[in-house]
Amino acid sequence: MTRVAAIDCGTNSIRLLVADADPATGELVDLDRRMTIVRLGQGVDRTGRLAPDALERTFAACREYATIVKDHGAERLRFVATSASRDAENRDEFVRGVLDILGVEPEVISGDQEAEFSFTGATKELTGRDDLAKPYLVVDIGGGSTEFVVGEDHVRAARSVDIGCVRMTERHLVHDGVVSDPPAPVQIEAIRADIEAALDLAEESVPLREARTLVGLAGSVTTIAAIAQDLPEYDSEAIHHSRVSYERVREITERLLSATHAERAAIPSMHPGRVDVIGAGALVLLSVMERIGADEVVVSEHDILDGIAWSVA
Repeated sequence: MTRVAAIDCGTNSIRLLVADADPATGELVDLDRRMTIVRLGQGVDRTGRLAPDALERTFAACREYATIVKDHGAERLRFVATSASRDAENRDEFVRGVLDILGVEPEVISGDQEAEFSFTGATKELTGRDDLAKPYLVVDIGGGSTEFVVGEDHVRAARSVDIGCVRMTERHLVHDGVVSDPPAPVQIEAIRADIEAALDLAEESVPLREARTLVGLAGSVTTIAAIAQDLPEYDSEAIHHSRVSYERVREITERLLSATHAERAAIPSMHPGRVDVIGAGALVLLSVMERIGADEVVVSEHDILDGIAWSVA
């Protein structure tokens, strides 16, 4: 086994995985897996720059993660940064800060690379399962972007589009620094229009409707799965590889979009950092299911982070 560490820094959260990997058997044994909401992408869609307080929140998480990686004695570390840092004018400041703290330079990867890692992380465990037909459509709903990947054992086509939950919330639901609570129908329709246009774009290069199994990744999807099960708290084991029907996703999306901040925050499995953006994330998932006619979504807790870990194993 090789002990590896992977960090995925997205628009809304930064996540760490330290694991023992055995490439011969395809086994990845978690030693430490954690997530911190840092909102690195705060305001990027509007200003084109990473905000100073967002950078400091991210660097604070990096300092914590550096200690964990050292304590576990990981042999290799790879740090991948996605949508927010890809878009920002001052991303050099971000790169320098991470290098100083962790000793590795963050790789600001393309949307296509992001999709490749997501597919590997999400589907490696599904190989050989008779109840899940191929091809898979892996949908990774992030903060700034959403990745669509179709493939069987390997990626056949992939596309990243800018319809993440944070980006959609900031673009359509924030006025004078305040999130609409709850959003008005016209605001929801504006998000819908953006999502539909992005799905049209994705379909130009990814055959979404050929998919036989929809696999959903990231916090918006896993939170919906937790709500669907009425979990008393967030439980990764209960969520991983659970299935949520289209009808249940529709019901939950309507509930989230009609709820106040306080009502969403009171959901036991809701992370505080997702309260304001979960409605937009749920709407992305619902729209995808409607576009491809999916009866259900298979939810995976293993995603780009696991794909990054495999890439260094």
